[in-house]
Amino acid sequence: MLLCADICRYSIPFTGTITVRGVPLNRREGLLLHLRSMGGEAYGEIAPLPGLHTESLDLATQALAAFIPNLSGLCRIVAEERNHLLHEAHLPPSVSTGIEMALINLDAVETGSLPAFGGTFPPAPSIPVNALLAGEPQAVIDRAATRYAEGFRAFKLKVREGHLDDAIACIRAFHEAFGGKAELRLDANQSLDLDDAVAFGRALPKGCISYIEEPLKEPLLIPNFHAATGLPSALDESLWQHPDLLDNIGPEALGALVLKPNCIGGIRKSLGLALKAHRMGLKAVFSSAFESSVSLGMYALMAAVSSPSPAASGLDTASFLADDLIENPFTAPDGMADPVAAWRNTLRVKPDLIDIIASWIL
Repeated sequence: MLLCADICRYSIPFTGTITVRGVPLNRREGLLLHLRSMGGEAYGEIAPLPGLHTESLDLATQALAAFIPNLSGLCRIVAEERNHLLHEAHLPPSVSTGIEMALINLDAVETGSLPAFGGTFPPAPSIPVNALLAGEPQAVIDRAATRYAEGFRAFKLKVREGHLDDAIACIRAFHEAFGGKAELRLDANQSLDLDDAVAFGRALPKGCISYIEEPLKEPLLIPNFHAATGLPSALDESLWQHPDLLDNIGPEALGALVLKPNCIGGIRKSLGLALKAHRMGLKAVFSSAFESSVSLGMYALMAAVSSPSPAASGLDTASFLADDLIENPFTAPDGMADPVAAWRNTLRVKPDLIDIIASWIL
């Protein structure tokens, strides 16, 4: 039975300014839901990202505080009861994800086992991670060379309207240095018109990328982009903005689904999409929104059970944080992560980095 719940707030500097859809950010701010019972304690992270989420951190805090009293009726945190409770609450996606994470983690702590997701594959012993590339062309190539030397073999480069020539130069340089030895993925964040996207795609060396995430302002035109360039796309924002789009356009023009659980609205929903991707012959790429390692450890474990051969996940974002909330932050030595160890590390949060702003006895 749950005994106590705390809402904790944190603020961690980025190592440099991060720009999200035109919004410059110098700090990562968010919440932890801390649950305690007779059987142990666990955390879940609620961290809407300005520029990406529609809910603000203040709105997320209000929604979380309003929901917590509902937990007083839980005698045992079984999946069916948890799913029903969250479904009926109609919470913002980042809040639903953090609550679900905390409840799953507490159930695992109480039973002394790994989180049980249901309907998934046995966890892979390790998962590949793609390194995130951003900045000016020389900085991109320098970071790629460093990460390649460390063992990373999958990379993701942001491209955006107005800077396509720089992106083409980066991609060509990357292809010359690592072509055939490393995978390059692109992410346009729905920034391009169809004509610009087609011209950009046709300017790239053949076979130099595995896919481009959300190339178009109008995602329904992704099949047109594929027909004109032969390049596969990946759905990311569209998965929560237009939930029917995946079925409407089909898998032929796609290469992957990029899954951000705190945007999709939860762990169960995200794993459902991952299994759907597997059935459709697409990669399921778990990705973070610059959350702390509390979330990254859970996402790593989700990636490990999503496929017999998990795709490289977008969990390199911890390297952009100047500090982290747990004693042993998420790492990917040689470009590979141990998902079980990463999840177990999420249970040890550093108390000096969080401030309790509200508490309940349930």
